[in-house]
Amino acid sequence: MAIAVCFCMTEAILTFSQDSSPFFFCSIKAKVRVHWMLQVLAAIFGSIGLTFIVSSKNISESPHLTSWHSILGVGTAIAVCGQLLCGLCLLFPNLINTYSVARLRLYHATCGLVAYLMATATVVLGLCSDWFKAQVSGVLWYLYLIVPLIPALVIMKQINNSYLSKKKIEI
Repeated sequence: MAIAVCFCMTEAILTFSQDSSPFFFCSIKAKVRVHWMLQVLAAIFGSIGLTFIVSSKNISESPHLTSWHSILGVGTAIAVCGQLLCGLCLLFPNLINTYSVARLRLYHATCGLVAYLMATATVVLGLCSDWFKAQVSGVLWYLYLIVPLIPALVIMKQINNSYLSKKKIEI
């Protein structure tokens, strides 16, 4: 599930990239649709994974929220839900009274980056768990550690280049 969530979130954000998107030829409206469909898929996969984790903990009668991975995971789920609500407000700006959709888009991009980095940190903390280290060790563990970090750097660069650096001048 974590792979599906990470893939969907990464591809949803990269939809707007001019350099690395398979949708570079699409209109902005089509890119927005692809973006929200992939983000909804990521939220669905994340909810399914969270449901399995909670039910597994309940069946084994293990305590909940006992690791940094689980605490950050809950925080990430809350941040993603907030981003989904903000995205809905951008999809349907008539639902809210806002004086600046551009400012809301900037907040959505910035908070989306934070939510994505939280998801990346959650995955990295999961890789540092005793269970995962027992399954994978040696050089392969380091490769698994690098895999979520590289897309995070690409996402940070893309959001910074397309939103934050330009908007800083405008605001």
